Amino acid sequence: MDFFSTNHSRFFSINCNGRLLDLSKPKLMGILNLTPDSFSDGGKFNNEKSALQQAENLLKNGATIIDVGAQSTRPNSEFLKADEEIRRIGNVISLIKKEFPESLISLDTFYSDVVQFGFDEGIDLVNDISAGQFDPELLDSVAMTGLPYILMHVNPTYGLMHEKIKFDDIIISINRFFAEKVNLLRQKGIKDIILDPGFGFGKTVEDQYKMIDDFEYIGFGQLPILAGISKKSFIYKPLRKQPNEVERETLDLHHKLLKKGANIIRLHNPETLVI
Repeated sequence: MDFFSTNHSRFFSINCNGRLLDLSKPKLMGILNLTPDSFSDGGKFNNEKSALQQAENLLKNGATIIDVGAQSTRPNSEFLKADEEIRRIGNVISLIKKEFPESLISLDTFYSDVVQFGFDEGIDLVNDISAGQFDPELLDSVAMTGLPYILMHVNPTYGLMHEKIKFDDIIISINRFFAEKVNLLRQKGIKDIILDPGFGFGKTVEDQYKMIDDFEYIGFGQLPILAGISKKSFIYKPLRKQPNEVERETLDLHHKLLKKGANIIRLHNPETLVI
């Protein structure tokens, strides 16, 4: 089927390590940062005990997927190599899977070696902000695992990922990017693909609100789509607030995204959103 064919269904399921995840009802992805420098919760969960406690909290509060990340990708954050990501992750993934076997774990990384490590530890999805552009071996490693892959719209290099780009039409630009990348992923044998339009990465405030307003046109309903707007600066900075002070505004935007077809909502506090 061509990426731009006429099927507009938003009802999907993905194969997560042999477990079928039905996305006909939207799911919540809870964020578990194993970083000391995250903009919102840096250092809170970067040891095994606190990470397990947070995983439990996320699951109790409605998260189906736990998104584990060891590298902050906020502007001006410290750049980590793959071995440091692996060191930070340690046994957290395997401990979560042992303690909460019903959980699904996505691994937020753009490194091939980290994907392979995570696969051995028991991850169920790969969440890559780079679209395979920061590590040339990443996509082949994802194909080897057979896991679902979250494809995010982003600028082509790590150094440019937060550079504001002037788009003639942000929706058309995102869809062109996805069409090209999805074809590449399918050539490599990656079957289960989730689209992420990349809120917070190299886009103006105006473009990001347009992405929300026209969300139903992103991907043309061909693939499941994830929205990650939680504590993003395009929401709180124009209001002259802090990341933890825009829960009401974020909730309103989450409801709008769900009405427009979001299949997965990635967020820090799943208890704020009942679906």
